[in-house]
Amino acid sequence: QVQLLESGGGLSQAGGSLRLSCTASGFSLSLTSTGWHRQAPGKQRDLVATIDHQGNTNYADSVKGRFTISRDNAKNTVYLQMITLKPEDTAVYYCKINYLGLALWGQGTLVTVSS
Repeated sequence: QVQLLESGGGLSQAGGSLRLSCTASGFSLSLTSTGWHRQAPGKQRDLVATIDHQGNTNYADSVKGRFTISRDNAKNTVYLQMITLKPEDTAVYYCKINYLGLALWGQGTLVTVSS
């Protein structure tokens, strides 16, 4: 069974940093693209960053220069390093892959940034 498990969320003050992890079981993340998405209360789920199987990365304009997505193939984990956090980064963060043509999501991890 393929599963994604996020961790690393929590409370941070503005200007602080957090690192999120997305660990997969039953599937190798090095074979596909992985995306981090976030959903703030009352808002739609938005794409934050992606990393493809070759390690190429893309970022939403709102997080460029502050967030870094990376992958550790040995740990089968994709990370999202977040620095200079802002209150508007507050959201539930999800990782996602496309598996056999279907979107597979993790359960999410909550990030709260206080001003």
